[in-house]
Amino acid sequence: MLLLAAVLTAFLATGVQAQDLAVNTVYIASSGNPALDQHMTQLLEDSLPDDITLRPLTNGQTATPDDAPIVTIGPSSFSKMRQANRQAPILALLVESSFIEDYVTPNPGQITAVYYDVPLYLQAQIGKAVLPQATKVAILASTETVGLYEPVLDQLPGIGLQPRVFIVDSQQDLIPTLVRALSYGDFLLAGSDNRIYNPSTIKHILLTTYRRNRIVIGPSQSYVKAGSLASGYAPFSAMASTAAGQLKHYFASGELPAPVYPDRYRVEINSQVARSLNIPLPGKEALERELEEARARYEEVGE
Repeated sequence: MLLLAAVLTAFLATGVQAQDLAVNTVYIASSGNPALDQHMTQLLEDSLPDDITLRPLTNGQTATPDDAPIVTIGPSSFSKMRQANRQAPILALLVESSFIEDYVTPNPGQITAVYYDVPLYLQAQIGKAVLPQATKVAILASTETVGLYEPVLDQLPGIGLQPRVFIVDSQQDLIPTLVRALSYGDFLLAGSDNRIYNPSTIKHILLTTYRRNRIVIGPSQSYVKAGSLASGYAPFSAMASTAAGQLKHYFASGELPAPVYPDRYRVEINSQVARSLNIPLPGKEALERELEEARARYEEVGE
């Protein structure tokens, strides 16, 4: 009898553990890039507590048991999962704030994200650190995307920068407008605006800026490699740890928290561009310290 009782106790305990494991299961949807998926999955697994299990959606799977939460990697992955799982909680990674906000607003607690883009305020702080004497900053925007820059227009005077937005009405108008912008600003602040900054325009923008002895700050790490002088970026590990915190909040409360930016950033620098323009650069560590201090201030004021 004692042996039977021990077996039953062990069985029930195993059943409870299995049930808890099922309750705390999170599914992760592929971006279509196996190396990226594997890297992000491993980072997220390392950040999650033991009572949350991460499982991949495989072989085109889109449905999840009991509408378990789904982590998506990239905008295409999010769009696919959202259409197939109207009730499932979704945490989007590697998506920009402008992409996900229209989904979040009508679905609070169900859809959230760790933003991929860097707040323009922080990008401008990098520009100010690189060019301490700068007092004016130029911004290019299309008529469709000018609203993206509204928040930063009120923030930059607080750090000694007077921003001005130059509207690009058409692709033919891009370079003439850029020339006017460069005659105003000490540097060009580039946002995550695909209508302005994309593979077909970036070469012309960078060459025009370079020839006028000006620099581009932003919009992302990849554009620094193309010729921007510097940009902030969030390391994947920071995005994963922030996402883990959101998932822990979900299992504790039953709702996903609001989207957030990652909890730390790094700075990518193009030293060759700086040398060509005879710009002395602060050390990378100094820039990242300034960026961290700016991020803390940014969060304190709730921007």
